Amino acid sequence: MSDAVFKYDFSSHRLLLSNFRIGIVTAMWNADITSILNQGAMQTLLNLGVKDHNIKQLDVAGAYELPLGASKLFSSSRCDGVIALGCVIKGDTPHFDYVCEGATQGIMKLMLDVQKPIGFGLITTLNKKQAVERAGGIHGHKGQEAAETVLHQLIEYQNL
Repeated sequence: MSDAVFKYDFSSHRLLLSNFRIGIVTAMWNADITSILNQGAMQTLLNLGVKDHNIKQLDVAGAYELPLGASKLFSSSRCDGVIALGCVIKGDTPHFDYVCEGATQGIMKLMLDVQKPIGFGLITTLNKKQAVERAGGIHGHKGQEAAETVLHQLIEYQNL
């Protein structure tokens, strides 16, 4: 398993970052994990210079609802980018596969339709331990990484 991480120097872009409107849509299913992802994404945005009043948050029931929640943030809050956060832990039925596939495809389709970045902070794991390891544990913090990814993409799109 790879522990590769995304690194980007945001320091010269603080003024630009302060003007971006960023949405965070968070699935409430497995809230003990998703709340940590949300806190990490929010703190990352603030630390990098995004203004608090430019961050809009929306909670949805579960991972399957992330695409619609992200769509609402784009349309009603006019967000420049959205961070989608969720956690699906495999159970004993194929439900896991349907939820993960639907959420993933929905997020990708929305991103292509609106031509704006969505940070993919959906953790899909086989057990709770793996989820914890990705919410600030030994495998990084997927909430922080999703926030950094959205900001990086927005900076890069300014140069097109």
